[in-house]
Amino acid sequence: MWLDRLSGHSTPSVSPPPPHKRSYSPAPKRPSQLGPGVIARPGYGPRTSSLGLGSRPNNSTASLQSPHLPNGSSLRQQITLSDVVDPLRTLEGIVGKNLSPEDAGSSDADKESSLRKPEQLELDIDFNGLSLHDFANGPFEGNRERSHSFNSQTAEEYETEKDRFEDLHRSILACDDVLESVQTSLTSFQRDLGTVSAEIETLQFRSTAINNRLENRKLVEGLLGPAVEEVSIAPAVIKVLSEGPIDANWIHALEILDKRSKAVEAKMRGPQTVSSVSDLKPLLDDLRNKAIERIRDFFVSQIKALRSPNVNAQIIQQQSFVRYKDLYVYLSRHHSQLAEEIGQAYINTMRWYYLSNFSRYKLALDRISMFNVDKFDAIGADSSQRVPTVKVSQPPHDPLLVGRRMDILRRSNKSALPSYLAEEDRQTYYIETPFIHFNIALLDNATSEYSFLMNFFSTSAAFSTISRYFSNIFAPTFALGQEFSKSLSESSEDCLGLLLCIRLNQQFAFELQRRKTPIADGYINWTNMLLWPRFQLAMDMHSESVRRLASSVSARGPASALGLGNGGDVASKQSTAPHVLTQRFGQFLQGILALSEDTGDDEPVGNSLARLRDEVEAFLIKVGKGFGNGKERKRERFLANNYSLVLTIIGDIGGKLAGEVREHFEALKERAGGI
Repeated sequence: MWLDRLSGHSTPSVSPPPPHKRSYSPAPKRPSQLGPGVIARPGYGPRTSSLGLGSRPNNSTASLQSPHLPNGSSLRQQITLSDVVDPLRTLEGIVGKNLSPEDAGSSDADKESSLRKPEQLELDIDFNGLSLHDFANGPFEGNRERSHSFNSQTAEEYETEKDRFEDLHRSILACDDVLESVQTSLTSFQRDLGTVSAEIETLQFRSTAINNRLENRKLVEGLLGPAVEEVSIAPAVIKVLSEGPIDANWIHALEILDKRSKAVEAKMRGPQTVSSVSDLKPLLDDLRNKAIERIRDFFVSQIKALRSPNVNAQIIQQQSFVRYKDLYVYLSRHHSQLAEEIGQAYINTMRWYYLSNFSRYKLALDRISMFNVDKFDAIGADSSQRVPTVKVSQPPHDPLLVGRRMDILRRSNKSALPSYLAEEDRQTYYIETPFIHFNIALLDNATSEYSFLMNFFSTSAAFSTISRYFSNIFAPTFALGQEFSKSLSESSEDCLGLLLCIRLNQQFAFELQRRKTPIADGYINWTNMLLWPRFQLAMDMHSESVRRLASSVSARGPASALGLGNGGDVASKQSTAPHVLTQRFGQFLQGILALSEDTGDDEPVGNSLARLRDEVEAFLIKVGKGFGNGKERKRERFLANNYSLVLTIIGDIGGKLAGEVREHFEALKERAGGI
């Protein structure tokens, strides 16, 4: 069988391989020792296999007729071999014995001796790069000696070696099966690899397509993104506007809504109408109506809070209205009628708020104890003629002396007296005290309200509208203040108190100018128009009292004036000392001049004071005539002493009016001394 395999692959090539290439040999890379009588397998051609399906039959003819095609092809071809060397000759060349049939007649002993295994086999053969056939047919060189000899194999040795070669043949067949399995696996792998390669190409194509689509989408997004962003609203913004609390985030969401609404309206008014924008318009309108509804509910709740008892309106105004004034601006722009209604509701609420609070404050100030200054406190009146009343007796006071009453003008921190303190206060005051407290509280609240109206409504209403709002709010309160000022002044003959109220009212006017609140000028002017005439009437009352006193002076002398005499000897009791009326007049004049240091020439104080001064001079001259004839010197000394007293009292008073009065009395003093 192994001879058949050897003969099936020993056909020499037509053209021998190049000598520099080593022939394909079945021997391993290292030489191996073969058994005796075993002939080495010839080499195979490139990319051929001895394990083909056609080599399995144990038939040398079949092996010769079905050789493998090159490149490992599994196809078989029937070929005719020509010029093929007889394998027997090849074996004879290897063994060194004549194995031809002609020697068949030799004896069995000769055959056995010829087939006997050599004593020693040299299997380390150097083929010098030649194939087995070339090596067998090639000439022997002188330096190569045949160091091995072949002996004939016996039948027993042949049977022994036959089993070994059959095992080898089975191993080779098993290797052929493994190689076929490997070849099948490699073919399947190649097929799978082709499939994977096709899938990779498909994926690459799809990836390229996706990249192109992505680039196109980015390009479209770059073009449409700003336009879509300009008109679209995020769901979070819609949720905040619909359900979120009114705070800074809500205002920001409202600004986004307003911006998107303006963009949609601008696109709808444009030359090219986009249907998607038209579809979005109703949704934006619904969302805007929802925002307007929530704004309305918010301001209504804050207006209701202003009607709560003991609430501070300024805190609600600053924390709720001014802080969220953008909501009212949005409301007035998108629903002006509703904004007007909310503004009117606020006006009505604040009118009630100020009127109710100042009404309670007026009642508290009415409980303050006041000094009663009437006609019996005039310069020329006799206080002993005052009719006693059932009223509680007042502490002693001098209504003609200004004293510390001027401190009310010099206070840097003018604050209103709280109502609860006014109700509990048991001191007695002049009219300027309740006047300043009520008007400071009124003007402070008026200034605060005017500032709030300008801050809250200025962006949505004109100045005339804001002025109308302010007038509607404070008209009843101003009327209440006018009523209170009138009640203080109409029954009072306190000239110094009235003049102090006038000076306080002038300070209020300057403060309103500093605060830039011209809206309360009407109230200030009305108060001036109330106080000045009343002051002139009080001054005329003093002048009239002096006139009546002068007319009551008898020819007997001045002692009878103001109850100074007792009806005795008038001449003996006459003195050149200043008259008591001069003392009272000097104190009163000092108060009037002190309150008029910084005034101008356009005030009626100078005229009223000039009339009073003339009446006092007339009274003193008439009293001086009571000294009789021949006593001119004494009469002059009397007048000079009275004028000197007046100059002494008003000597430290500054101002233009005080300077004019001093010059006048100095002139009278000189004239009296020259007589």
